Amino acid sequence: MNDESPRMTSHRPYLLRALVEWIADNGMTPHLLVDATQAGVQVPASAVKEGKVVLNIAERAVVQLNIDNHAVSFTARFGGVSFPVMVPISAVLAIYARETGQGMALPDDGHAPGPDDGGDDTPGPDSPGDDDTPAPPKRPHLRVVK
Repeated sequence: MNDESPRMTSHRPYLLRALVEWIADNGMTPHLLVDATQAGVQVPASAVKEGKVVLNIAERAVVQLNIDNHAVSFTARFGGVSFPVMVPISAVLAIYARETGQGMALPDDGHAPGPDDGGDDTPGPDSPGDDDTPAPPKRPHLRVVK
């Protein structure tokens, strides 16, 4: 990418919204796998297992679901108690249908999250360096949750 190329926003929220719609349109229940250790994640500590949490975001399970370009937010009940949930888009690891397991691990787009989406032009740790050797591909890691 050269200096004159426009900087694009993260594609992760667009993929997430599309997959939620696809799962719901097929009568399935969308679930998010979230890295609960990331800054800005607001979920009940009792729901977190090994630093991760699975969230049911079906219309019947949440109130005021909002997926914008920065975060997923809604209110849900955990153990009978209403709790406001906030998950930065960068903390969403995957989305899948509970019934079939079909879905997607969201790719890392290297876009630094921030309130203004500005950021600086410093290459991230996954950016190619001065040598032209390609980085080894990252293996996805999902496990079946029943």
